Amino acid sequence: MESSNSDNTIINTFSSAGATTSSGSRYENQKRRDWNTFIQYLNNHHPPLCLSRCSGADVLEFLRYLDQFGKTKVHNLTCPCYGNPNPPLPCPCPLRQAWGTLDALVGRLRTAYEKNGNKPETNPFGARVVRLYLREVRDVQSKARGVSYEKKKRKRHQPEQLNAEAPPEQPPPPGEG
Repeated sequence: MESSNSDNTIINTFSSAGATTSSGSRYENQKRRDWNTFIQYLNNHHPPLCLSRCSGADVLEFLRYLDQFGKTKVHNLTCPCYGNPNPPLPCPCPLRQAWGTLDALVGRLRTAYEKNGNKPETNPFGARVVRLYLREVRDVQSKARGVSYEKKKRKRHQPEQLNAEAPPEQPPPPGEG
């Protein structure tokens, strides 16, 4: 029971801190909303889960729960639209949370967990199983939608030339003139 009380203290601390700084950055506001949503999910879970005992498996359950609110069509292997980024016809494939949305959410929750005084080594949002799940979602969605999520190559910064068409003027060699 004591861990439940400490969980409630953590929740109230984060919520009250957010109430006084409601004009914080968009990121901070989103992080607070995400955190409150996760805590509400834990409290509404049957049986209720306490934050101190939350694991990577509980985080995965939460992410799968969020799929019902997704807006990204993810085609099944048997769907004629599978792999087509611009499907020619509607299909009954499910709507899910997009990989980028989940990835950003996990990042915000991971930060919020630690901001609330919890130890990084116990952070369920940083668990290996969560990272593997996100990678699997990314791969499945990229194949199903025909979209590649490969890392973009970084462009190297090259010094700009003042006038690319004409080479810089050089003084005439000595003796000419």
